[in-house]
Amino acid sequence: MKRSQINQAIQDAIHILENNSIRLPSYAYWTPEQWKGCGENLYNLQKIMLGWDVTDFGSRNFDRIGGVLFTIRNGCPNDDSVGTPYAEKLIILRHKTRQTLPMHFHRIKTEDIINRGGGTLVMQLYASTERGALDIEKPVSVRMDGITKILQPGAVIEVEKGGSVTLTPGICHSFWAKESDRDLVVGEVSSVNDDTTDNVFFEPSDRYIQVDEDKAPQFYLCNEYGRFLK
Repeated sequence: MKRSQINQAIQDAIHILENNSIRLPSYAYWTPEQWKGCGENLYNLQKIMLGWDVTDFGSRNFDRIGGVLFTIRNGCPNDDSVGTPYAEKLIILRHKTRQTLPMHFHRIKTEDIINRGGGTLVMQLYASTERGALDIEKPVSVRMDGITKILQPGAVIEVEKGGSVTLTPGICHSFWAKESDRDLVVGEVSSVNDDTTDNVFFEPSDRYIQVDEDKAPQFYLCNEYGRFLK
């Protein structure tokens, strides 16, 4: 993705969050100038990758496949002294192009996916086989606002604002903002999150993007601190 596209996507995300009365930690709004001199005090942020995460999953079609994420809290799987024993994210998805997070499951993480604001969250669900493929025959068991639901393979559900779906390891899921609705703010509260090892996608995907530096960064991404804050 081009840096200019990343800058614009984060600016748009901040505007969407403000429209939903959601405020992020102060460093979410820092300019590169404000980050200078802070490197030695940011060990926790760097270790557990708190902050902005913009991705098109290698699709080169961010408007259709991708999203803007912000990790607010997280822990470290092998170091209890860092961060928190759980993770929390916000995911911003645009509705006009039905911007989608591609189908995937997690090996370890259990997560609540919550409609925090804006439009309607649409989600497709499958179980996975022992070999890690989509199970097109087995029903899917999830909890929606604490109530167990048994769904047919490939079921598509809609989650209105305030509603949630609990996904346990191995449940395959893709979700998007409903078209002709409003931009969507999704919350994710989960066990400790490691995006470098715990995601299994069904199409070739780059979880962290390569950046074409056509412009100077206005914001730093969570996987860039080591590069910029030396």
